[in-house]
Formats: sequence, structure tokens, C-alpha cells
Amino acid sequence: MVFLQALLFIICAAIAIILAPTTKHTTRPIVTIDKGKFLGTTAGGVNKFLGIPFAKPPVGDLRFRLPKALGPYVGKYNATAFGLSCPQQAATFAVPDGLPHETVDYLSIISGTPILDGEDCLTLNVVAPSHVKRGSKLPVVVWIYGGGFEFGSSTLYDGGVIVNRSIALREPVIYVSMNYRVSAFGFLASQEVKDAKVGNLGLWDQRLALRWVQKYIHAFGGDPSKVTIWGESAGSISISLQMLANGGNNEGLFHAAFMQSGAPMSIGDITHGQQYYDFLVERTGCTSPSDTLTCLRAAPYEELKAAMDSTPSVNSYQSAALVWQPRVDGIFLADNPLELTRQGKVAKIPFVIGDCDDEGTLFSLSQTNVTTEAELRTYLSEFLFPNATDAQMDRLLTLYPQDVTRGSPYDTGTQNAFTPEFKRIASILGDFVFQAPRRIFLNNSSEKQNTWSYLSKRLKSLPILGSAHASDILNIYGGGDLTDYLIHFATNLDPNCGSGPHWPQYTTSSPQLLTLLDGAVPADITLDTYRVEAMKYLTKLSLANPQ
Repeated sequence: MVFLQALLFIICAAIAIILAPTTKHTTRPIVTIDKGKFLGTTAGGVNKFLGIPFAKPPVGDLRFRLPKALGPYVGKYNATAFGLSCPQQAATFAVPDGLPHETVDYLSIISGTPILDGEDCLTLNVVAPSHVKRGSKLPVVVWIYGGGFEFGSSTLYDGGVIVNRSIALREPVIYVSMNYRVSAFGFLASQEVKDAKVGNLGLWDQRLALRWVQKYIHAFGGDPSKVTIWGESAGSISISLQMLANGGNNEGLFHAAFMQSGAPMSIGDITHGQQYYDFLVERTGCTSPSDTLTCLRAAPYEELKAAMDSTPSVNSYQSAALVWQPRVDGIFLADNPLELTRQGKVAKIPFVIGDCDDEGTLFSLSQTNVTTEAELRTYLSEFLFPNATDAQMDRLLTLYPQDVTRGSPYDTGTQNAFTPEFKRIASILGDFVFQAPRRIFLNNSSEKQNTWSYLSKRLKSLPILGSAHASDILNIYGGGDLTDYLIHFATNLDPNCGSGPHWPQYTTSSPQLLTLLDGAVPADITLDTYRVEAMKYLTKLSLANPQ
């Protein structure tokens, strides 16, 4: 528990930094873009320029449309505070009765702090070393947040931690983070959306922010030819989809990627979201007009958001069967991302990708009423594999047996069996959403480009959850060794830099993982050969049952 307490302290300290008032200085940094002057703040050795708009506000008739770039900046801009977060879907982590207090504390912390949201939210933030001038050509890391494509905000992450650490390592980088539309506002899906060619708006927001970086980051001292995109969870999945867009042509928008807990998933046509589109139409009174999409654009914000909040979230019973998520629209995503991966239509850039050991435990707190194999079979058939035959389900449940010693949290024996099926469900969900897609992504890419992979087994002693999803965020935004690896990678296109164990590249013939551990030995090199047959079968079922 000492390690857990230390990590909780780091999180609380980071939140305190984010919420603390900015230190006042008589001289504040100014950056000129076009004919506009942006006033930022200086604190702790870094300059921060916050809340910079990178697109026209997606309000009114621009709601549910592709983001539109702004015209040239003119005049003075106060870039001293974060902009609004994009509309957040109301959801809370499932906290069933009987959880140990350490686990409840962890859930309360990672659920984040209340944030102000609204539709006029397409802004980004730049953090740079205070001594850096225009034209310094520093490497750039661009953070894309997670949140199940339903919530999340750039305001929750302090880029100053990354930049200050890069200064200490004498490998200074510039940090950029952006907001993108989430939930129904960013991932509306239906035949109507497909016909109007306005699917995957959140991904288009990210793409436009990356174009902004190419155009303007030099003004902050950054090098547009040295951009590493970096994200976690839905942010990491987003990065993999950016790598698959345009048949793998990244348009020069980024030259490397660092991904935490997220890879190309098996997702279906955008019409798969029709029932939820129809639900919004009904709840907002848009059933009568023939053009329901135009009606939704004009619907009162409060009514539309209330309807969105009434749909299931990633923390609901159906969990990984996301209501709002990227889907195949024939434009941004030409095909199922897993198929595109298998076809090799991936941007040929070096990348790092990793997972936490117990990715599924956090999402399995929503199914604690599933306590028998029959109930588990029904759940999987209803939400994840509706096309699976009885024989296929038999095979899946054989590969993921009821034996709690083989479930997740892994390597914890009979401990953490919160319900008779909890560790089994956690193992299936963790592999289905995270581990199996990561392995497929690497197996289809590692012979064509430089790749590295990691597995975080830290925080294993956290009751019920173990090395849970998002636990590696504590490592990187807490200034841990992942922070150093990120900075080295952004600077050198290689995460190694003389300290710590050598992190070998991942290849199909030698699938080596940097494995992060608790205790006196912080890391080791292991092989990515666990649950091979089970994950191959999960991938087969995923391709046959795109979400």
C-alpha cells in the first residue's frame, strides 16, 4: 500500500497544480501568429499559452459539421486560461458495495474533477520552455486525451510536468494538447450522418488541430517536422486511427506516435449507431421534420445534452460496447480498422505502444450482477459477439476459463475474485479492447517500421483492480520513467537514452516487452507470448462482430 499511497499523492499534487491560480509576473510572454498577439503566462520555468482557438466554434449551423479552420488571427488574445471542455457525457465510475477503501479512493481520484463544458470548445494549449524563442525547432509532443470517446478534456493534464522534465534531461520539448468533440457531439452515427458525410467529427477535430501545429508551432519554438502524437485510452485509439486514415498517408502531420492503452479496434459501419441517433431525434422532438439532422443542429443545447446523457456510457452495464465511438464512414475510415491494419495501410512511422496488465478490471465493475457462466454467455452474446454461434462461445469460454487463478488481476491467485465471474470478465474485456488489438497492430507493422512495446504491471497490489487501465498515466504525468522514455522518443525516435534497462525493439521473431514492475527492480524485459491462442480467437470473433 505504500506504493499506492505515493501514487495517490502524485495525483493529488498534480490536480493541485492544475487548479492552483497562475503565478503573476510583471512580464508575460507574447507570441505573434499572423497579425494576432497571444498573451500567455510564465511559471516554473515554462511558458503556457492556453485556450487558443484552432477552429470556428461548432455551434448553431456548424453543430454536427466538420470543423472549419479559422481565418488569420488579428488583434490581441488572452491565452492565460483553459477554454471550455467539449460537452461531457454525464457518467460516473461504477462503485459497487464492498470495494476496499483503497480501491474506492483510486476510483474517486481517476474520475477527475468537475470541468466547465460547452459547445464552443475547439481550443488547444501550448507549453514551452520559458527560454525558447521563435525558430528554436524543438521536438513537439501532442497529447490527445482519453475518456471512452464520451468525456475528457485537455484541462485535466498539466503539460508543465512534461516540459520541465524535458528541460532537466537537456532534451527540451514543446507540449501541445487539444480539445476534440466527444460523445454525441463528436461521434454521431446513422444513415443520415453517413449521407451528409459528417461522421467521426472528433477525429476530424484532432486532424485540424494537427494542421494548426504544422502551420503555427514554429512561432512557439517548435519544429513541425518533429511532431510526436501521444495519447491514452480513447486518445491512443484515436492516434492509431489517425495512422490508418488516408490509406496510411499521414500528410506529414506527425512523424512518430506514443500510445498508451489503445490500438485499432474492430468497428463497423456508421449506420450501426442508428438506434442512438433515433433516440436523440425522439427526445429532442425532431421526429416530424424530414431532415432530422438539420433539426438536431437547431435543437436547444440543454435538451440535446440531456438526451445524450440518457444513453449508456462506458461505465454502464454494456461497458465496452460503446454507444458513441469512431465508426467506418467510408471517408476518414475506409474499412474496419482491424482490416486496414491487416492490409498494411498504416502510416510508416516509428511508434511505441503499451498496455497495463489488468486493462479490463476497471470496466468489469459494471457487471458485478453477472455471477454465473450462463449469465456471462448471455452478456457476451448480447453486447460483444451477437453473431457468435454456441460452438464459438463454448470455445471462447474454454480459452478464458472460470478458474479465478487465471483471471485478471493476473498473478494474484484466488485474491480479487470480487464475484465468481469478475476476474474472468476482466480478462476477456481487457484482451478484447486492448491487449489483442495491440498485438495485432504490432504483428502487422513491426517488420515495416521501428516499434517498441511495454506492459505496465505496476500498482498490482491495488485490491480488485490491480494494474488497472489508466494506472500508467500516473507514471507519465507524475514524472516517472515513462516520462523519460516519451521525451527520449520524441527527441531521438528511440525511447532509450543510456539510463535504465535497454528497451529492445519489438519484432515478430522477438516480441520483447519493457515490463514495468513494482519493487526494487523497476523494469524487466519479457516476451509478448501470453494468452496467444485466446487472443487470436478473440480477434477472429471481433472481426466477425464489429461494434
